[in-house]
Amino acid sequence: MNNVFVIGLGLIGGSMMLDLKYMEEGTTVYGIDHNEDHLDHALELGIIDKKADLNDLGTADLVIVSIPVNALVNQLGDILDRVKDDCLVIDTGSTKKLICEAVANHPKRRNFMAAHPIAGTEFSGPQAAIRDLFKGKTNIICEVEKTAFRLQERALAIFSELGMRIRYMDPVSHDKHIAYVSHLSHISSFMLGKTVIEKERNERDIFDMAGSGFESTVRLAKSSPDMWTPIFEQNKVNVIETLDEYIANLEEFKKLMEEDNFNAIYERMENTNRIKEILNGIIIKTT
Repeated sequence: MNNVFVIGLGLIGGSMMLDLKYMEEGTTVYGIDHNEDHLDHALELGIIDKKADLNDLGTADLVIVSIPVNALVNQLGDILDRVKDDCLVIDTGSTKKLICEAVANHPKRRNFMAAHPIAGTEFSGPQAAIRDLFKGKTNIICEVEKTAFRLQERALAIFSELGMRIRYMDPVSHDKHIAYVSHLSHISSFMLGKTVIEKERNERDIFDMAGSGFESTVRLAKSSPDMWTPIFEQNKVNVIETLDEYIANLEEFKKLMEEDNFNAIYERMENTNRIKEILNGIIIKTT
């Protein structure tokens, strides 16, 4: 793993490089990004050692591709064209079906591992990169059988050193499940932020009254639209399905309030409190 390339110097790519640089002595990290400021910041912060471009990929031993999913679909084939036969290419995209389909028949499909580390914050850019971001986090791998076995072993060793737990899933199931546990959360946060901003135009004190509950719920609304709009587009069918169910629950809640049926509201909330047990069980089970 002497020559590591990262394409996309945002939170995920930058954080991964901060850890990978120190995992093996003699590793040189090369950065590729269409944003020259990102490259400069990454150099200043010690995330990368050198700037590079796609023409340099022939020397890569490992390539981490952490760019918006629409760009991934368009560029992944070209990236695979440029790497040598024993190079491992890993993506970090939040959708998987269209990405896997884009390179399904590529001659170097065996060099590619489709991965989705469930990690991150609401911040973006190389300045958001942090050490140990992936420790204890789940990493979903899709179509592992299509990656060459020797490259699978290398990838799993890297993920292990990063401290990630591994789950295997087919791309269709991944996109369906992630729509509920990630994509819907971001939409809810964006729309809550939008609602409050619109109200704030008339009530200037509204943010002065915002407590920790509002802050934690709206946190994801600070996420990058450049990253999230393509995610919603690629996972449109699943996201709409989750929205239909979510909106139905909101409409039911509103109807119960209109009917002064607060006993039913209490029951709904009490039943939903089970989420604490479910999440605690998942954490205990996977640690």
